[in-house]
This record gives sequence, C-alpha cells and structure tokens, in this order.
Amino acid sequence: MTNITSINIEKEDDFGFGTQIRKSPYFDATVRWGAKGFSVYNHTYIPRDFGDPEQNFWNLVNEAILCDVAGERQVEITGPDAAKFMQSLTPRDLSEMAVGQCKYILITNAEGGILNDPILLRLAENHFWISLADSDILLWAQGVAVNSGLEVSIREPDVSPLQLQGPNSGEVMKKLFGESIMDLRYYWLREIDLDGIPLIVSRTGWSSELGYELYLRDGTQGDELWEKIMAAGAPFGLKPGHTSTIRRIEGGMLSYHADADIDTNPYELGMDRLVNPDMEAEFIGKAALQRIRKNGVSRKQVGLRIDMAPLKRPNTRYWPLSKDGESVGKVTSAVYSPRLEQNIALAMVATEHATIGTELEIPTAAGPVKAVVVEKPFFDPKKQIAISA
Repeated sequence: MTNITSINIEKEDDFGFGTQIRKSPYFDATVRWGAKGFSVYNHTYIPRDFGDPEQNFWNLVNEAILCDVAGERQVEITGPDAAKFMQSLTPRDLSEMAVGQCKYILITNAEGGILNDPILLRLAENHFWISLADSDILLWAQGVAVNSGLEVSIREPDVSPLQLQGPNSGEVMKKLFGESIMDLRYYWLREIDLDGIPLIVSRTGWSSELGYELYLRDGTQGDELWEKIMAAGAPFGLKPGHTSTIRRIEGGMLSYHADADIDTNPYELGMDRLVNPDMEAEFIGKAALQRIRKNGVSRKQVGLRIDMAPLKRPNTRYWPLSKDGESVGKVTSAVYSPRLEQNIALAMVATEHATIGTELEIPTAAGPVKAVVVEKPFFDPKKQIAISA
C-alpha cells in the first residue's frame, strides 16, 4: 500500500505557484534556509536568490555552498542498445567511456546545432543518465528512438541532484560518507546510501571549484537529505546558495540559451575536443560537422574585459558589439568579478575580430564602452582547483 503524505492546504498558495511548473524535492528546505527568488529550469523552480550574489560567490570560493539544482533533470536510457543509441545523440566519442564514469558532452541536431550540453553518467553497461542543461532532450531522445530500430527505453527517473561546491566540500563529504569518499576521482561517480537515502554521488558541478553532485533517487527524502548535508557542513562554513554567475563566467562555463543554442555549433565555441566527426560510429549531425570543420566558421566565442564602472548585475539581454561603427557580434554573458576587479564577459564575434587584444565597442545610451578581447577562462584556466582533491 502506498504511503500518503499529508499537506497543509492553508500554505498551498504561499508563493502563488501553479502545478504546471514543478517544485523540487528541496523546495521547502530552500525557502526555510532563505531563498527569496526563483527561476525556471527544465519546467522546475530553481533558487536564484539567497541574498547578495557577491557574498554567494565568496561563500563558494572560500568555504562551500549547497545548491538545489534538481532542475537538472535526468533522461534515463536503458536497454540492450542503450550504448549505441547514446552514441547516436552526441559527436563526442564514447567508445572508451567506462561504467562509473561521467563525461561532458554536446547533443547536436542534423545541422550540427547544439541542443544541450549535459553531463553524461554511465551507471552500467547499458544504463545512462543525461543530466540536462535547460532544454527538452527527453522529448528529442524519445523522438529519435521511434524510428531508430534500436531496443531502448527512455524516461525521466525520480532523480534530483544537489550541488555541494567549494574548497570545503570535501570535508563535508568526509563527514557524511567517511574518508573513502576522497578516493572518488574527478568526473567519476559512485552509488552510495546515506542513512537509507539512495544516492549517486559524482565529482562534478557547475562551479569550476572542487565539488560534488548528489543525485537523490527518492524525491520523498529531499528535505531530509538537505538538512543532513547542512548539519554536516556547519563546522566547515557551509551556506545555502545558488549557482554563481560570477564564478561560472570566470571559468568560461556555458549557460545554455545564453552562450549557446540550437543555432550555435561546437566549432564556434572552440569545443573541437568534444567532436569526433571521423569516428566510425554514426551520430546526428555528423555530415554537417564534417562540413563545418572543413569550411571553417564565421564567428567565434571570445572572452571580453569591459572597461566601465563595475556592473551591478549580470546582463539580462544580449548587448551589441561594434567595430568602427559596424556590428560584429554580441555579448552573451557579462558580470563584475570582485576577485579580478573587472567586468568580464563571454561574447560571440565575427572571426576576423576574435584576436586577443582586439578593441570593440558596446553602444550605450551614455556613449560607447570599450570591450577588449582577452583570454578565457578568466581564472584557473586549466581547472586545477576542480580537479584537485
């Protein structure tokens, strides 16, 4: 007999949310711990405001933060042909991906456009999770499967990740799981149980810091898991938080729909390492990516330093970029970095203006603002912080 959870009807409209957008298993906990604003990610509310975003950044880089990222929904692919089907979705060669390993991949369409840039987890020989950025890959995968002739099952499982990120995250993990958790390598996963709470734990995260993701496999235990982690982290300065725009731009990390979309291809982003158009296996977009590689691209993603007063908040729309009065591209993500003490940005510009040191302009109502093309990532370019344990 299924257990029935009681609800407090008087509190049902506290935030006035409807049922068509989901609340995560950690929603009530994040509200208790101070979440004041939410965005929507994969049809799920995700906390985006725990107070001062600069303080959230310092909490992340100096101590540790716990983030509700249950909006990173999973697409589960199982069945005898799961591995072959999974390879058909991505231009990254998966032939040497081991059970227990994670990989950052791209999912492309027939034109080579990027549909998603998820983390792929291999739980068993024919058992994969695609941990999604914000787009409907469940529907795409199910549609591709219809006429694939492959024997696969594709569904969204009851799986909701948390991100525990920052230099003290390892200490929190040791408190929760013991010393053996430190053997977990970067971009590998482990099935684990925490006092009866079923989890997959991986050494991954959207922060460019040392960090872990904890994939809860039973949504009814979300509140309990959140409180256990916060209690274990108290001696190490753990704070509730949200994914940091400052830190992810410092690290040159993409935000899908902002820095990449269906009309962006991997070569424009300098992600050649994630594409193997010469491999024997077939994948969607193979011919297009071979053609793009041969012909080259007309635009490239670059890093920018923007010379103006510190930005008060990240951009909420694309900013035009010009050179000698001509439009040459757009700023996709911009923010002020208090650590670097400068405004930094990711931008897409015409290839001929993508050289380091090129000076561009952002037209504003107060006059043009200078933007200089610089190296990216802006901080820890080889990701030594995230890799080291």
